[in-house]
Amino acid sequence: MIGTHSPRFNTIRLAGSGFAPPIEGVSLGHHDLSHHGKDPSKLAQLKIVELETMKLVRDLFAKLTQSQEEDSNLLDRTTVFLGSNLGDGSSHSTKNLPVLVAGGGYRHGQHLAFDPDNPPPLCNLYVTTLQRLGIEAESFGTSTGSLTGLETKGNDA
Repeated sequence: MIGTHSPRFNTIRLAGSGFAPPIEGVSLGHHDLSHHGKDPSKLAQLKIVELETMKLVRDLFAKLTQSQEEDSNLLDRTTVFLGSNLGDGSSHSTKNLPVLVAGGGYRHGQHLAFDPDNPPPLCNLYVTTLQRLGIEAESFGTSTGSLTGLETKGNDA
C-alpha cells in the first residue's frame, strides 16, 4: 500500500442528541439526559448511553489497532479526539471538560489533570495536535501555546 502521508481528519457525531437512541433502557435523548438536575432516573439512563458510547469508541480503537499501514497500525497514525462542550450539562458548566485523546503516536495511559481554577485553554490541545500533524501552528483560537504534559511515544517525561 502506498500512503500519501497526508493528515487524516474525520468528524463523527453520535446519534441520540435530541431523540432517544435505540438503546434498551433509554427513553430520552442525550441532551435531555445531560440536563438531569440530579434526577436518579435520568442519571441511570445517561450512564447507559455513555457506557454504550464508550463501547463504540473501544471498538473503533480495536479496528484501528488491527488495521496495518506500512510499518504501523492505523491507530498510531490517527489522532482520535473525543470530547464534550460541557463539563456538567446540568449546570452548563464549561469547566473540567471531559476529553480523550488516543492514537496519533501519543503515549497511552496518561491522565492529565489541570488546576480546575486555572486550566489551560482547550485550544492548547488543538495547537499540540496540529503540531503533531506537522502543521506549524503557534496558536489556535484562545490558545496560549501548546498543551504541556501530553507526551508522544518514546518520551520519558
